Amino acid sequence: MDSKCKYLIPGLEKGLQLLLLLAQQHRELTFAEILRLVDMPKATAYRAIQTLVHLDFLVQHPRTGAFSLGRKVLSLGLGYIASLDLTQLGQPIIEHLRDRSQCNSHLVIRDGRDIIYIARVSGAESKINHVSVGTRLLAHRTSLGRMLLSGLTRPEFDLLYPDEELPDNAGSKQIFWDMIQADKVRGFVIGESFYRHGISSIVYPVYNQSNGVEAAISIMVPADSIPAQERQYLQNEVRCAAEKLTEFIGGISPAKVI
Repeated sequence: MDSKCKYLIPGLEKGLQLLLLLAQQHRELTFAEILRLVDMPKATAYRAIQTLVHLDFLVQHPRTGAFSLGRKVLSLGLGYIASLDLTQLGQPIIEHLRDRSQCNSHLVIRDGRDIIYIARVSGAESKINHVSVGTRLLAHRTSLGRMLLSGLTRPEFDLLYPDEELPDNAGSKQIFWDMIQADKVRGFVIGESFYRHGISSIVYPVYNQSNGVEAAISIMVPADSIPAQERQYLQNEVRCAAEKLTEFIGGISPAKVI
């Protein structure tokens, strides 16, 4: 069976060959070096390179004339990473967090007024009753929900909670909004018996490419209040986990925005 595709676009094929060549070499290449490494006519290679430069897939050094990969190639890579399932990327991260903290660890997203657990792992000796993947909880009732809601603007928040009082008699919407804004400025949430008596949590946000809150990572600590001698260590572990997942999905945290 003939394996050659009859629908190939020669110009596109040549351009992709050049991009792969630059990616494999891990350095700038002059036009002469490129010609030695690819099997294509000089004029074809020149036109393909100039097209890629024009589209920002390649960059030409103004002094040496050599070529390297441009910013558009990075965008393609980040787009691919972002298309991967968040659970697939986050599962090994929260497993590592569990191993480092010895606490139950979670990855959660928001769906309207609810939070949804999309990944979770239990600490080896944890006696906390663990939620299962797919569990939904009211966002305004949890520390995780507060962190996820911190990505909303005030109009978006008002659309989600149109009444002056929160659902199920949970208190004032304005007081809750002020709490969320404090969480946003702080960059994390420590909820000590906020949702369930005797269980505290540390929550950090995962940011997407638009600098929005995509998800949240947390650990559950079996204590009314987190012991002072453990607090900083546990915070650092959760923060590092959230930053790693942010990096994996091509996200940008506010602290890194120039």
